[in-house]
Order: sequence, then C-alpha cells, then structure tokens
Amino acid sequence: MTIVFTGPDDREADGSTHRPLDGHGTLEKRERRWGLMFVTPWLLGLVLLFVIPLVLSLLMSFTNYELVDTDNQEVTWVGLDNWRRIFSDPDVANGLWVTMKFALMYLPISTLLPLGVAYLLTSERLWGRSLFRVLFYLPSMVPLVAAMIIWRFYLNSESGWFARLLRWVGFDPPNFLGDPAWVLPALILIGTWGIGNGIIIFIAALNGVPKELYEAARIDGANKWHLFRDVTWPMISPITFYNIIVTLVGLGQYFLVPFILNGAEGRPEGASKFYTMVFFQETFSFFQAGYGAALAWAMFIVVFALTVLLFWSAKFWVHYEFEER
Repeated sequence: MTIVFTGPDDREADGSTHRPLDGHGTLEKRERRWGLMFVTPWLLGLVLLFVIPLVLSLLMSFTNYELVDTDNQEVTWVGLDNWRRIFSDPDVANGLWVTMKFALMYLPISTLLPLGVAYLLTSERLWGRSLFRVLFYLPSMVPLVAAMIIWRFYLNSESGWFARLLRWVGFDPPNFLGDPAWVLPALILIGTWGIGNGIIIFIAALNGVPKELYEAARIDGANKWHLFRDVTWPMISPITFYNIIVTLVGLGQYFLVPFILNGAEGRPEGASKFYTMVFFQETFSFFQAGYGAALAWAMFIVVFALTVLLFWSAKFWVHYEFEER
C-alpha cells in the first residue's frame, strides 16, 4: 500500500514531509501541470482576443489609421495629436455633457428604485409576491431592439399610447423623442422599465439578511426606519456597491437605446448624442479609427478612475460581515 501525503498536516515529528516517489514528480507539480493544461485554451483566448487587440488599439490611438482608406494616405505615427483633438472637439464635449447629465439622473434611480421595489416584494404581507416578481423581471427578457421599436411607438407624441393617456386625463403630451428637454427623461423612463435584474439581485440580498439581527434590534426598541438604517442597509451595502459599479460601467457603454431611437446624430439637436455615439461616428462613419481608438481609451480611463474612486469610498459605507476593515 502506498501512502500519499498531500497537505501541511501530513508531517513526521521531525517536520519532514513524505512525497510520492513514482518517477513523475510530486503530486503538487502534477496537479499544477494538469491545471495549466485545462486553462491553456482560456489563456490563449484571453491573449489573442483581448490582450493583443487591447494593446494594438492603444498603439492605434497614436496613429492616423483609417478604417477604410479613401485617400491612399499612409499610416503614420502622429503622437498625441488624436488625444489633443479630444480636448478641442465640440462633439466630444457635447457627448460628455449628455452622458454626464444622463448618469447623474439615472444612477440614483437605477439604485434606489430597484431597492424600493425589492423591499416591497419581500414583504410578508404582500399578496402574490411570486407573480409580481415575474412581472417585474419579464421586461429584462424582451430583446432590446424589439423593445425599442415598441417604445418608439409608445412615446410617439401624436398617436402613442402614453400621449393618448395624457390627453385622456387632460394634459398636452410633450414630444418625448423630438424635444431636447424631454429626450433624456424619456431614455430614463425606458431605463426604469428594465430594472428587473436589479430587483432580483436586491431581493436575494434582502432575503440573505439574518433574521436574528432583526429580532435583536426589535428587542432594543428599533422601529421600521431603524431596522432598515441599522440592519438592512449595512447588510445589503455590498450588493448596492456591486449594482452601482455595474451601472457605472454600463453607462460608459450606453449606446444601443439612443442609437435605435434617434440615430447616430443624437437627434434632436444632439441632445441624445452620447459619448459612445461620437466614438461610433468617428470610427465607423468617418473611418477615423486612430481617433476613435483614442476616444475609446479616454472613456476607459474616465470610467476606470471613477471605479477606483468608488472602491476607495467603499471603506466608509460598505459593510462586509466576515471581513475586518
């Protein structure tokens, strides 16, 4: 019988460790080789499909590379010209302003509204909780393009369902998709329609709060507000932090919804021309791939910096139950 010792507890009194002498190396080395063999396809995909294109796009941002060569211009190194152009491009300034306004309005709504709905859907007094959970999650399963076509008809200021409802109650409906003052609120309304994923995540977080904490707080005389502030919120703060990070990254890539509804020009009057649409036009309409790469990397730097700032702030308001802070 052969005895194989695989852990730090399998030691003799003098501290020596037995190792298998089978001619194939130690068990630890064999496990490492097998593990490396299994992850090699993933590592190859990571390097070939992600790391190399990422590095090449960064190098491309310092060139005048055109996606389609229409003027027989040679690719040359232009240094920081593309990056300097970002700071003087009015389309970039407008795209950043539109993206920032939308983020400031949507980020609190996309965090607090799913939390509030999830809080209601976990109430033991609510009848038909399972049915309501399904209904709130269903919009997340609708294909985005099909949903946007429906929303375009729904928000039509002449014959849309929402316009008819407003006229029925005595209000003159605004031109949601044609008025610069209303296009961003319309996009936020569409965004709140698809909060099902956030609701499901918050429901799981709320159900994971230990009941003993609520019982102990009630014994100390806590009311519902104190229960939420002192028990519920600290326990679900990691999930809240996760949702904020995911939403922030998504806002940096927000493109398809305004593109389908108002086109790459960001109608009306550029009021819905997000930063990503500026990147799309420069790269795929004007074929300025070098400048487009600089735009993409600039947005990555901004989102990365904001994410780092959020992770730094987490030590002040995010509570981890099993981690000393």
